[in-house]
Amino acid sequence: MSLALWLLGAIVIGYVAYTTYLAMVLKWEDEQTVGLAYYGRPLAERNAYKEQLRARARRLRPILALNAKLAKLDFARARIQHDGISAPTGSCSKESFARAVAYTPKPEDVFVVTQMKCGTTWMQHVVYEVLRRGQGDLVTTGTAMYAVSPWIEGRKSVPIEQAPLVGTERPSRIIKTHLPASLCPFDAQAKYIYVARHPVSCFASCIDFVDTNVGGMTPDIPAFERWYTSPDLMWWGTWTDHVKGWWERAKSSPNVLFVYFEDMKKDLATVVRQVADFLGMAPLTDAEVAAVVHKCGFAYMQEHQDAFEMHPPHILQTNAELFVSGSADRYKHVPAEVRARVAQWVVAEMAGSDFPLARAYPDVVSSKASGM
Repeated sequence: MSLALWLLGAIVIGYVAYTTYLAMVLKWEDEQTVGLAYYGRPLAERNAYKEQLRARARRLRPILALNAKLAKLDFARARIQHDGISAPTGSCSKESFARAVAYTPKPEDVFVVTQMKCGTTWMQHVVYEVLRRGQGDLVTTGTAMYAVSPWIEGRKSVPIEQAPLVGTERPSRIIKTHLPASLCPFDAQAKYIYVARHPVSCFASCIDFVDTNVGGMTPDIPAFERWYTSPDLMWWGTWTDHVKGWWERAKSSPNVLFVYFEDMKKDLATVVRQVADFLGMAPLTDAEVAAVVHKCGFAYMQEHQDAFEMHPPHILQTNAELFVSGSADRYKHVPAEVRARVAQWVVAEMAGSDFPLARAYPDVVSSKASGM
């Protein structure tokens, strides 16, 4: 056998071996993170799992780098669908979606609803601390939010039937969901808090999120634009459809509170009081509001992000930071021509809706008008 053939054979065998090992690691990490397998562990055990994962990632670095050069994330392939709504594979499944849609809400349920990357974890923690009147102990006990608050259509959090009730004044089950209004289980006795965020900031944060989770396999900006503006491809539907659906629901249902991410950034204390009133809590004292605002602040949550991980760590992760910037004007970092195209699409899609786009996000309307 010639040296060239020997080398080729060795490369093929090495590639097959690496690929087989990668498949084994992916299966192992999924088994380690479904349900409470990860989030139900004490903090020390979660950290030990991360160390194991990092060790495996180091061994897999060559094959991961090669795969990143050969292929980029294909949004059409990396999804599941339920009733025409897409979601990321791994985090969700057809079975988890079906269970979520079939769920019957209870009077003690508080749903925290957003399109992805619009402040879900932040509002979950606000609700948790409001229910605990600023005395929540996630950090001091080493407990993760996902061990307390189920993600109803997700696979990797406390199952909804095992979720504890939070608080004593109004014992509540805090449920995270990105489901559009057309699919989200709804009952007049349950509570729903919807958070809307600037559509271009949402777009930018989605890019950050995908980049964090697939690293070198991150697609280019045009691919992100096609994904973000496609009702078929975009996870949980487009921003415009999501906001319109929940805006209409909020107008007709007193058990839906519609909140803006930007208002949370500007005056969190006011939003905290609004949430407490909406949940029927006795008014929080100034000291209690201050405690909630402190614990739900960007600096506190970033410092203690083990308690607020939005998904379990995995082999492709490049950066596990909770927030990239915690900015209310993330849209300003999007290239002007991309920002203008997304703005034009938003304005066109929101035509006919009475959602106050010009008041909530005047720059979106002005960007569309000026083409800048």
